[in-house]
Amino acid sequence: MIVEIGTADYDALDKSGAMLLEFYSKTCGPCKMLAFVLKDISKNDPDFPIYTVDFDENRELKERCGVKGFPTMLFMKDGKEVSRLEGLKQMPLIAKEIEKIKN
Repeated sequence: MIVEIGTADYDALDKSGAMLLEFYSKTCGPCKMLAFVLKDISKNDPDFPIYTVDFDENRELKERCGVKGFPTMLFMKDGKEVSRLEGLKQMPLIAKEIEKIKN
């Protein structure tokens, strides 16, 4: 499942378990390409939560998470960042990171 959220939505989330938090910009080419990769990942694992955050509209959350550029993916487990990938990445690398935090 892929859901777009803002700062207030993030603060209200149940953060138990594993999730992917992806920061993007609507004007970013690599972000648009990454959206297709994340859709494929979501099709293969529909129960894994993927949350997207507009970098420009959620500056407070971006700063709180230490995100400097986009796209940036934060792999979270029980509310804590476990790993991070910056820039456009391919599905095998993202899937590998997801498997690490799910176990």
